Amino acid sequence: MKAVKLVRPALTVVVLVCLCTILSFAQTRYLVTNDDNSTANTATFYTIGSNGVLTQTAVVNTGGFGLGGGYFSSARIALIRSDQGCVYVSNAGSIPGSVSGIVESTLTLAGTFNGSPSDAGNSLGIGLTLSRTVLYAAFTASGTIGAFQMHSDCTLTFMQDVPAVGLFGGTVDGMKAHGKILVVAYGDGSVSSFNISTGVPVSNNDLQQSAGSLTFGASPAGVDISRSGNWAIFGDATASGSAYVEVADISSGKITATKAYVVPGGSNSNNVWLSPDDTLLYISNNYSGQVTGVFFNYFKGTLGPSCVSPTLKNFNNTWFFTGTVVTATNTPGNGAKLYVAEWGGGNASGIGIVKVATTSNSCTLTEVANSPVSDAQSPGLLSIGVTPSRPF
Repeated sequence: MKAVKLVRPALTVVVLVCLCTILSFAQTRYLVTNDDNSTANTATFYTIGSNGVLTQTAVVNTGGFGLGGGYFSSARIALIRSDQGCVYVSNAGSIPGSVSGIVESTLTLAGTFNGSPSDAGNSLGIGLTLSRTVLYAAFTASGTIGAFQMHSDCTLTFMQDVPAVGLFGGTVDGMKAHGKILVVAYGDGSVSSFNISTGVPVSNNDLQQSAGSLTFGASPAGVDISRSGNWAIFGDATASGSAYVEVADISSGKITATKAYVVPGGSNSNNVWLSPDDTLLYISNNYSGQVTGVFFNYFKGTLGPSCVSPTLKNFNNTWFFTGTVVTATNTPGNGAKLYVAEWGGGNASGIGIVKVATTSNSCTLTEVANSPVSDAQSPGLLSIGVTPSRPF
């Protein structure tokens, strides 16, 4: 009887210690960058504190090489919250192109993984997106999408790659996976989708020129998908300096014709991000150094009134283009604050922080006093992500 009594408390202590460890990890939130450094690529982790304050915590070498530029909207980072959390970072300057897995709970490198020998992203980058079990990498130099099986230890196993070329020969610019569909925008003004129910992408044979390309000469670039999975939203790249957004119905499992909107305010619109409650669409105005917010009707898939921030600090001084825009929180609401990648062009890059305020039909975007935060590791920051990841 005494032996039993001694064992039970010991087991209880072990369980409590493990539970405390898990809770501690679950409460840690990071903003992570793909520093895209061409000499030795790194991912920088910033702890997200109260009120959205960023504190640099770790710099992890990816074991590969970055590109320092390329498509604004090729998301070079993807995150998934598993038992220990995994962060995936692409290395577009490596030959062949590679993807590195980083363990979030320990901030250590799990490994660096290649696709096929011909998969390469050293022209315009390697964009990433993921489903619950598979990571997809868009290799711009080879015009392919590689599928990788994800494992709980943040390692990857290459499955297969498939051709992914636009209507006029363009390669993948932005893409997004949701449920059984992978939506793709190409750098030539066309869009398409793939069925990913079995993991490896299978074309839905819906490749088409977008309305924005036909009407305005714009090119769908960044992609986001509503939580319902009914709507794909594209942020358009344009040489004119205007900002355009396109919306397509994907509720059937395929992409329909897009509807194009002109968004007043900022210049260019490659990167888009929906708020956690799908009520606001955030647009990174790459050319004018601003961020735009547009009300989104997630029942009808339509856009409403908009607001635009002032030009962010130090634009055209220490940095020259905006990249990814993400919300500080992934819980229901408008996201509270936005983080914006600021491309340094050879200088140390930065991360802008913008506060969001809304009423029923208006919004205000204001840069906070302690913005921007320096990312000294990156001469050309374009891609950032926030943990925990959004639901798929």
